[in-house]
Amino acid sequence: MAKFHYIARAADGGQVTGVMEADSEPAVAHALDERRLFPVRISQGMQRRRRFGESVKLREIGVMFAQLADMLAAGIPLLRALDTLSRVGLPRGLTRVVVLVREDVAAGQTLADAMTKHPELFSSLHTAMIRAGERAGFLDEALGRLAGFIERQDELRFKVRGALIYPALLSCFGLVVLTGVLVVLVPKFKPFFTNIQLPTPTLVLFALSDLLVHKLPLALGLVVLAVVAVRSLLRSRLGGTVWDRWQMRIPLVGRVLKMVGITRFCRVLGTMLANGVPILQALAIGKDATGSPVMAAGIERAAESVKGGNTLAGPLKTCAMFPADIVEMIAVAEESNQLAKVLVQIAETVERRTARQVDVAVRLMEPAILVLLALAIGFVAVGLLYPMFIMSQTLQ
Repeated sequence: MAKFHYIARAADGGQVTGVMEADSEPAVAHALDERRLFPVRISQGMQRRRRFGESVKLREIGVMFAQLADMLAAGIPLLRALDTLSRVGLPRGLTRVVVLVREDVAAGQTLADAMTKHPELFSSLHTAMIRAGERAGFLDEALGRLAGFIERQDELRFKVRGALIYPALLSCFGLVVLTGVLVVLVPKFKPFFTNIQLPTPTLVLFALSDLLVHKLPLALGLVVLAVVAVRSLLRSRLGGTVWDRWQMRIPLVGRVLKMVGITRFCRVLGTMLANGVPILQALAIGKDATGSPVMAAGIERAAESVKGGNTLAGPLKTCAMFPADIVEMIAVAEESNQLAKVLVQIAETVERRTARQVDVAVRLMEPAILVLLALAIGFVAVGLLYPMFIMSQTLQ
């Protein structure tokens, strides 16, 4: 018997880790299932599989799920469908993982158990929906819904990133131009201002120029140190929470971020509930999809309330992160026992609303960046021209 390390989730959504001796990974999964634990990852000893999926994009995984769903719906057996997928021109990393998954399924494991060995490609959301589909006998439908969910999630991500490309390029161009002025233009004015009392803007301008020209390694070191410090702070629990709260308070931008988090949560939760995943397990996975520590903490409190037999809408209302109209729709859906359907409808409605708000935010961001660039150029102009004005008055 070999030792297997496992990561699983309990019925209340809590994470459980440990070591178990068994003959094979399916035996570990079966033992965990008898203990009412949902296996997330099982690995033998300290061995780790090579990460083949580092270059695989999310939409490519969605296409693979859609193809597999179509073949299963056409009556093709699972092993033959997986074998076909390994020969249809998928990305190299994804093809290798499909081959490994097929080998594990041929050895007697379920598709969900085989996919849990590759968390770099298949998240807990993917394996939970596939496991529920296998148990309920509608694996093809579960894969089709999962493919649709990934496609809409990728479209939303692409839309938000695409909207930010122009403001990012504008900011980088302005930063390059300002750096060039400080390095090339400003030092040429310094010899002319040696015998006069320099104003504060000029002193600041010359200090920045000297830092970039004569102390460039120090400047780069300070920038790297600041970046590392900020990243370490944001990765901490307290820093991430503070940063998330601050983001949510930014006018318009905060509302967009909040709506994006609500869209992800409602779509994940609704899709998982429609595929037969228990609500506590769905909440435990859905809270991590929001991308917001504050929102995730509110959903975690809601899960505790649901565990105690209460409704989901009440704790979400006290969370203050969900708008009143969305909370009311969730409450009505719980009363009519149509929570899964209503959550998906909420996600689609909020997604359309968020797309319009992203467009508005980007349109406001562009003139704001131009104003900042104009202020920076004005500061440089004042710093260089004001001493000339003082010199001209002295000569007169």
